Amino acid sequence: MGKLKITYVRSKIDCSKSMKKIMAALGFRKLYSVKIHHDTPAIRGMIAKVSHLVKVEEIPD
Repeated sequence: MGKLKITYVRSKIDCSKSMKKIMAALGFRKLYSVKIHHDTPAIRGMIAKVSHLVKVEEIPD
């Protein structure tokens, strides 16, 4: 199982409440912060919903 490096690159000011909750679930608070998550279907689904707000890079094992 690989890992994903997710960077928060766009503001969530004008987003829906569900998108704000997804960003909080991913662990983001501040713009340009970086989080590392395991590559799971649940995380991929969250990223798909907020793909316009984040940049994703795969980290090889």
